[in-house]
Amino acid sequence: MEAAPTSFNHVVAMPYPGRGHINPMMNLCKLLVSNNNSILVTFVVTEEWLSFLSSEPKPDNINFRSISNVVPSEHIRSRDHPAFLEAIMTKMEEPFEELINLLGHPPSTIVYDTILYWVVGVGNRRNIPVASFCTLSASVFSIFLHHHLLEQNGHYPMILSENGDERVNYIPGVSSTRLADLPLQDDSNGSKRVMQVILKGFQWIHKAQYLLISSIYELESQAIDILKSKFSIPIYTFGPTIPCISPKNDLKPNLNNSYIEWLDSQPIGSVLYISQGSFLSASSEQIDEIAKALRESNVRFLWIARNEASRLKQICGNMGLVLEWCDQLRVLSHSSIGGFWSHCGWNSTKESVISGVPLLTFPIGLDQPFNSKMIVEDWKVGLRVKENVNGDVLIKKSEIVKLVCEFMDLDSEVTKGIRERSGKLIKICCDAIGDGGSADVDLKAFIGDIIINFSKSTHA
Repeated sequence: MEAAPTSFNHVVAMPYPGRGHINPMMNLCKLLVSNNNSILVTFVVTEEWLSFLSSEPKPDNINFRSISNVVPSEHIRSRDHPAFLEAIMTKMEEPFEELINLLGHPPSTIVYDTILYWVVGVGNRRNIPVASFCTLSASVFSIFLHHHLLEQNGHYPMILSENGDERVNYIPGVSSTRLADLPLQDDSNGSKRVMQVILKGFQWIHKAQYLLISSIYELESQAIDILKSKFSIPIYTFGPTIPCISPKNDLKPNLNNSYIEWLDSQPIGSVLYISQGSFLSASSEQIDEIAKALRESNVRFLWIARNEASRLKQICGNMGLVLEWCDQLRVLSHSSIGGFWSHCGWNSTKESVISGVPLLTFPIGLDQPFNSKMIVEDWKVGLRVKENVNGDVLIKKSEIVKLVCEFMDLDSEVTKGIRERSGKLIKICCDAIGDGGSADVDLKAFIGDIIINFSKSTHA
């Protein structure tokens, strides 16, 4: 059995088993080992995810270990998210703790996804310091933390079709927000089950020893300051925690360069990149309206459509590419990309901001509507595709054509300011992650804590 050398500071990472959580956790671990080669990470995933990740490149100081799937593989890929989440909460703790027992050298620090609150119990029982890693924005964190204020004001749960435009301005650290943009908006039974688990995760944070947030302090300073006032534990913001944090340079080549070669041949800022994420999806009717609009608009595009690429290519026309997959950060960092039609997942939002790409926001659920709100109202680096909050309104082809053409017009008065502010956000991000910046200082402080924890564990 593989044992961690005693000369290493051993960190165990336990991400939530979903792509949007695994990626930032892995990138955080890469930041840790790249900044201190005495750190060894054991990255724990389910057997299902090990099969997906085992071929992906990673530093030698990061090792995968797996635990059994909590539900059958065919159910993991189903859309019964509440049942999957409940299985994670009730069936993962025991095999994780058994794995800790089998490690050749016990960890000195455990980093876990905030949702997996049971990890805190495992660490506390063993006197192992645990760090809660929040893969959501600090602002959404504050909304979850203060959800009781929404209940007290009669704003949760609500029928949003009647009052989604109503705004609230009493959530600490969060600017005035439409009810429709809050992540606590859905009153369905499934959503309630999910929300109960998520809220429980936030209630356990005060029993952890550290709170790590994947954000830039300068982008969410008010929310982060509120969190620091609420918790007695150290709170560190590490920046975007994305694979490449130097925009528009030093990007690793991909084995399939065909789409990069196509981007190389396009004018600067002329291509609209479209991706709706990998978890939630728009209706098939809406997807078809987007495809028809692309054909009529004559705007160059690169669309990641996953399972529908071949069908949509026939509708979209010849002004762009429709692919199953691409290296998103590499695409966003390409000079020919002028805009990003996005579902506004937090990872995609961060990648777009640090690449300086303006956004057309098309959120679907969870924290995406609030991320869209920050993009459009707070940072002012994007436009909403859908302004109407009354239900699941179909955005027609004609509306999309008009919006896309104006958005991709580099001389448009509407988007000149957006593009200028997008450029300013790049500098803010680069300053934060650069030597002596806020993210750099916090990263080094947490590494210092890891070293102290290791020293304590070896002398215990």
